[in-house]
Amino acid sequence: MIQILTRYCTLLVLTLLVLAIMSFSLAYLFPGDTLENLTGLVPENEAQREALERQFKLDSSVVLQFFYYLGNLLVGDWGYSFTSGLPLLEEVGIALPATIELATYAMLMALFVGIPLGYYAGIRCYSTTDHILNSASMTTYSFPVFWFALLLILVFSLQLDAAPLSGRISLLYDVPRVTGFILVDVLLSDLDNKSLAFKDALSHIALPTFAIGAITTASLIRITRRSVIDVKHRPYIAAAVSRGLSSWQIFTRHILRNALLPILPLMAIQITTLITNAMIVETLFSWPGIGNWLIQAIYQRDYPALRIGMMAVSTLVITLTILVDLFNRIIDPSREKYEHAAV
Repeated sequence: MIQILTRYCTLLVLTLLVLAIMSFSLAYLFPGDTLENLTGLVPENEAQREALERQFKLDSSVVLQFFYYLGNLLVGDWGYSFTSGLPLLEEVGIALPATIELATYAMLMALFVGIPLGYYAGIRCYSTTDHILNSASMTTYSFPVFWFALLLILVFSLQLDAAPLSGRISLLYDVPRVTGFILVDVLLSDLDNKSLAFKDALSHIALPTFAIGAITTASLIRITRRSVIDVKHRPYIAAAVSRGLSSWQIFTRHILRNALLPILPLMAIQITTLITNAMIVETLFSWPGIGNWLIQAIYQRDYPALRIGMMAVSTLVITLTILVDLFNRIIDPSREKYEHAAV
């Protein structure tokens, strides 16, 4: 166990170091002045420029510049935005939780809907119900996320007026920011009309969550169904049937866990897709997440924001992927044994 943890920690540190190198390089690759791209500060005169260059070691070697930049990243000195003039750590701290919130609710939707339906379709494989679920999941999975989101906006927001078109909550409610998750912040607030504010926030988050979660749910249905069918044809299932075990006993003792183990590694891939889809949907629903924030930074040529935003998103995705894979190794140690045997 200690060896596995050490290996994954080393992998995570090396990966984050590569991301830091790439983020540092963007200050030189973006158009404009390197000092401004790196810090977000615009010198007012030559004396101020020279002072900033000495402070950020731009008058030294590139290696020394990088280590100084790395130290600033570790202490939270990420520079300033060209557009707002605010510290980028503060802006990312506001935008990133909104994206994580969407992705979290969409993943919960996929787990609590997709996996049970996938198990049901696998148990009832090649039946009418299985064909319906398989066809529906395949159709939903084929939808581009932006097209599906636009379809939801057209039907539920414009035609039926059943859900708000944009934002996280109505301007009528002033919710103090505590966690960055709007539903949690509403529950933690001391608003007089907390229940109405919660319903309003829930109505705002419903469509973007469904737009992201439906596609991930469809993917999990197909993955789970295929895994269950594969397990049903294993020799130990035939042996369980020959011993006279009931269908429920076979499912709980043999199919449930054995079908779940191959699904968990594939969830690491779904995390990347989920966050990417969330960033796309944010721009359509004007959701104030990291994706919408990066789009605005592109329009306004806010290079420091682009540099830090891309690093923050990449760090989040890679960290979650490694953690999910580590979790898979912990609950299924046989994977380690098989890989050593293969080597």
